[in-house]
Amino acid sequence: MPNVTTNAAYQQILSMALEDRSSGYQDLVSNNNALLAVMKRKGLWNTYSGPTIRQTLQIGKTTAQWYSGFDQLLNPAIDLFNDAVYTPKQVVIPVILSMQEILNNEGEAQLMDVYDSYISAAERALEDTMDAGLYGDGTANGGKQITGLATAVPIVPTTGTYGGIDRNLATIWQTKTYDAHTYSAAIGTQVNATTIRPLLNAVMTKQSRNRNYADLLIMSPEHYAAYDAATVAIQRQQGETSLGKLGFTALEYIGGGKRAEIVLDGGIGSNMPANTTFGLNTDTFRLRYHPSRNFDKLFEGEGQMPIDKDAIAQFIGWMGELTMVNPLFNWRLYDSVPAS
Repeated sequence: MPNVTTNAAYQQILSMALEDRSSGYQDLVSNNNALLAVMKRKGLWNTYSGPTIRQTLQIGKTTAQWYSGFDQLLNPAIDLFNDAVYTPKQVVIPVILSMQEILNNEGEAQLMDVYDSYISAAERALEDTMDAGLYGDGTANGGKQITGLATAVPIVPTTGTYGGIDRNLATIWQTKTYDAHTYSAAIGTQVNATTIRPLLNAVMTKQSRNRNYADLLIMSPEHYAAYDAATVAIQRQQGETSLGKLGFTALEYIGGGKRAEIVLDGGIGSNMPANTTFGLNTDTFRLRYHPSRNFDKLFEGEGQMPIDKDAIAQFIGWMGELTMVNPLFNWRLYDSVPAS
């Protein structure tokens, strides 16, 4: 360890401590959010370059032709692809210590404990900030926040602009929303242990095509409790999903000819909306990030020492956006009148 007798040495120690831990920040963030965890497992965290993030979308379909002999082979002009365009968002988490606090804790072991406490606090803030963004609508901090599920899979999917595309005009860019209160009187008007499986079966069947369907169901405590009560003990024991092994509270959905991981998201400080289930086809999402801002130190070398403060500072930075390539198999089930 360097001789901690100068401000430069203190800055070096802080930067070195962040460097040692920064390689695990992708895991730190992904292991705190089920969608990010599945995307990371599938290799859907991708880099980008340039001032905007362009996500190629297939908007048309070529038509096959049955023919015989000298039939004319048709080759009509078709617009097959277009781009959704996203603006990269930036976030930083500061790690700042005053020299007074550093000097009050001089001594190798004591000072490293202080650094560890500050960095751990920054890591918790990083987890909370990304999780809030993943459930948000991108309007926080004057529109500087990452655009999350509130906009990607909104309650009203027929209005607004997402990825630079007007959903009112481009119906193929619309996700689906189902209100349990009005969806099926035959099933029921409230999400409970009796209705949750029939509701999920109906929605999963309707919002699927062959192997394309929602493979991740993120549930609020109300919906998760209903599903848990609807399953027998042996079904719960057999649902040892990959997310369950990561520490998420998880079950497995089997129904409507489909299988999906069910994850509970709720509790103290949760950003998950109440009385809601997100049905997500995780193959259609991407977390696009800049290769130079992937939970890295913001300042190279020794970090910063503000000119007007007796302190040392470093930042953990990230830049990118959550994007979507196909909205068709993503949906939201919610209960607008849960007490009905």
